[in-house]
Amino acid sequence: MNTRERFVKTLMGEEVDRVPFIKVFGGTNAIVPRWEDEYPGISECMDEILQFEGVYRGWQIAPVNMHLGNRGEPEILEDRGDEVVIKWADGTVEIQRRSADFHGHIIDWPVKSRDDWERVKKDHLQADDPTRFPEDWGDYVAGFRDRDYPLQLTHWGVYGMARLLLGDENLAYAFYDDADLVHDIMDYYTDMAIRVWGKMTQDVEFDLIECWEDMASKNGSFISPAIFREFMKPNYLRIAEFARKKGIKILLVDSDGYIEKLTEQMLESKVTSLYPFEVQAGNDVAKMLDTHSTLGVVGGLNKNVMAIGKPEIDKEMERARRLIQKGRYIPGPDHFVLSDVSWENYRYFMECLREVVMTTKPKSV
Repeated sequence: MNTRERFVKTLMGEEVDRVPFIKVFGGTNAIVPRWEDEYPGISECMDEILQFEGVYRGWQIAPVNMHLGNRGEPEILEDRGDEVVIKWADGTVEIQRRSADFHGHIIDWPVKSRDDWERVKKDHLQADDPTRFPEDWGDYVAGFRDRDYPLQLTHWGVYGMARLLLGDENLAYAFYDDADLVHDIMDYYTDMAIRVWGKMTQDVEFDLIECWEDMASKNGSFISPAIFREFMKPNYLRIAEFARKKGIKILLVDSDGYIEKLTEQMLESKVTSLYPFEVQAGNDVAKMLDTHSTLGVVGGLNKNVMAIGKPEIDKEMERARRLIQKGRYIPGPDHFVLSDVSWENYRYFMECLREVVMTTKPKSV
């Protein structure tokens, strides 16, 4: 059984010999400069040393642009030394930090009116934009045919794309002050995504659709269940129907924060799996697995134990084993590893987790 099969079967609650050992939020995609200073070249060989399975987070993203297109090169509005303020052609303004665990955030959003939305739709969100596909798409297609890792179709979120265009606070008001605009953004973007996916699935078989939402903080969801069901659920049902027709079993949602109270709404909307279930936000993966028999979970391990020490890591490994045994669970850090973690502790965490994965059999339905 390969990583691709283990990933899908685990999250669907089917029989597997073991779960896959994948990075999730670990590995070279979050390397800190200090590790490279201490161990020159470590970023190039880390994955091989730790024996991660799969690629990228364990599953790969097809290189087709599902985000805003035709953004051009950013205009530098202000250079403050350690941070720079830039503006994209669509109107997004963001601060990018040159040295920080999290490198940037948006400070002004492109859509403030219906006219702005029509402009963004026309100039930056066209399904037939030829630049969405890489020029060497055919080479990717050939490489994907015999892969042994999962491959995802990407959706930048029913809520997620709306927040990128409006900003969280503006979007919160718009649900009530301009509901038609919000419906149009969410519906149109999902239409666009499904059209692009239609082209992609003519060439390649995919294993999952991932939706980026980030629609919660440590205090819970940014929107009420009623708003979710009115604005988001219809689009999720359309995504799920596309997945069903294409034989894609996994509909995975990525949202930071406390997502336990989103879980029921997501399952109602045919979502099959959620991640990363951040521990510091109060999520209880064991409870979610026990109370939602069809829920798949990825992540859910407290990344902060890596900064504390090996005894705390050992305790988290015991927890990882118990969670794996419940079924439908693939372990990994609950978000990016931060700069307070040493390479030694990171390696210890991952080597211990690999041993747990290799010696623990999950329950199947």
